[in-house]
Amino acid sequence: MLASRTKPGTVNRVTLAEKQQQMIDDLALIENPQERLSAVVDRAKSRPSLPETERTEANRVRGCVSLAWIVGEVRDGRCHFRCDADSPLVRGLLVLICDLYGGATPVEVAATEPVLFEKLGLTKNLSPTRLNGLRSVRAKIRDYAISQSHP
Repeated sequence: MLASRTKPGTVNRVTLAEKQQQMIDDLALIENPQERLSAVVDRAKSRPSLPETERTEANRVRGCVSLAWIVGEVRDGRCHFRCDADSPLVRGLLVLICDLYGGATPVEVAATEPVLFEKLGLTKNLSPTRLNGLRSVRAKIRDYAISQSHP
């Protein structure tokens, strides 16, 4: 989660909407949408893969043509997500959405739609099946957040 310090010992948390706008602003510096998508894929390469023990049916994203998994956990009242996929493109998109929602409260995660894909022009370069997969990823993350805000 992005945070800024105002006084020693205090932290102002950035809202999920502000975090999303910052991510959009940062990626928009890459003018070409295709190059932007490549940057998203490259960003995911440095992330560790999920261990086989977490590549389960329960963690699998249904609706994705590729094999994709998302694991959520709540620490200190904030959601954190780890992900993996068998396709580098899907993995990149998953990392981006997991980074977006990571560190937000379950209520924020459930209420905030990911507009960054559209605003960055990434959806124009994705097939209908990939777009459907992204909707499935969002639904899995939202459902997890809802389950955590109403245990």
